[in-house]
Amino acid sequence: MVIRNILIFSLVFLKFHSYSGCEDAPKKNDHPSTKSESPPGYDLSKPRKINLVKELDEISGIAYYPKDTSIFAIVDEDGLLYKIYLNRKNKVMYWRFDKKHDFEDLVLHDSTFYILISNGDIEKLKYNKDSLSRVLTNFPQADKKVNEFESLYYDDHYGKLVMMCKDCEEDKKKAVSSYGINTDSLTYTSGLFKINVDSIIQKLNIDKLHLKPSAAAINPVTNDLYILASVNRLLVVMDSTGVLKDVYELDPSLFKQPEGMAFTPSGDMLISNEAGESGAANILIYKYQKDK
Repeated sequence: MVIRNILIFSLVFLKFHSYSGCEDAPKKNDHPSTKSESPPGYDLSKPRKINLVKELDEISGIAYYPKDTSIFAIVDEDGLLYKIYLNRKNKVMYWRFDKKHDFEDLVLHDSTFYILISNGDIEKLKYNKDSLSRVLTNFPQADKKVNEFESLYYDDHYGKLVMMCKDCEEDKKKAVSSYGINTDSLTYTSGLFKINVDSIIQKLNIDKLHLKPSAAAINPVTNDLYILASVNRLLVVMDSTGVLKDVYELDPSLFKQPEGMAFTPSGDMLISNEAGESGAANILIYKYQKDK
């Protein structure tokens, strides 16, 4: 396949889905009513916002590429790998790697891309000149159709990819399970760690919560695990073993449908939002300020 440079007018439009069609709306007591705050080093109220072209309305996963300060991205329902140039307005490149699937998250590690499908399958991609080679590995329980995943990240603590449940039958809404994935063999290890949802409920002083992670990434400065939960409108910060540090409410006027997360080596936090019911998809950039 040949690399194709595209501008906003040169891509084929992707099918649009509204936010209300993608998730069940959270019940009133499923998210906190406390005032929003920010993790140390960030101000969640003051991002740099980059609006994206129409073809990225359903952006579902992102990975930062430090070599040229760009972002790789995927969309929900089409097998295209995009490259977004943050400092070149509307310049996007793309490569086809697959057809139609429910693609949820993207990791770039050691020059290799790992793409998560909602049933837990993983696609491993590597560049071969102007094209992508592809290896698909099936999650052992994918055929049961009782588990759903949206979050994939790499953690040096385990030396593995980590896949987090969004909605898994075994969790019964009381926990969030995770699986480790070897990057070479793409073999799965269950029971890596579990997030105790009760600790988040207590922190927020609410009655109940069905935590549904939509993206996750390790902050390279603090080594903390950052978890986005779009339907819950929460940003959860934990250590790498799943022990809660803090939780923050997300302002829906800024975070209309946060589905992707990545960090730069210096700790800047990048969050992508799908277009939702109106407007354009975007990427929010939060500069890390050590003394903040």
